[in-house]
Amino acid sequence: MIVRHVPGPIHHRVVEHDGTIYVGGLVAGDKSKDMKGQAEEIFAKLEDLLVQAGSSKKKLLSVTIFSAAFGERQGFNEAWTEWLAPEDFPVRAYIGGAELSEGTRVEITAIAAK
Repeated sequence: MIVRHVPGPIHHRVVEHDGTIYVGGLVAGDKSKDMKGQAEEIFAKLEDLLVQAGSSKKKLLSVTIFSAAFGERQGFNEAWTEWLAPEDFPVRAYIGGAELSEGTRVEITAIAAK
């Protein structure tokens, strides 16, 4: 069974299937923030969406990071290691050179267990 959560004009923010939660691309609302600030804002959104879907950040399986500011990766990693405990790290890919909306430094997609 497929369950769709948080509908939007062109997609659902979260889709659930067979005990797996898929979270679509998340970006920060405040484009004036640096990489760390945008990452922190996105992590708060992601955590909230996971909880709404009956999961948590401890159940993350995979995270894909699209960065328009690859040189600022350290700021992202600082926010990441403050947000997640090492024993809860999922697999991840950090992809640089992404063409994102103006002012967006990073966008994240995630997959988690229910």
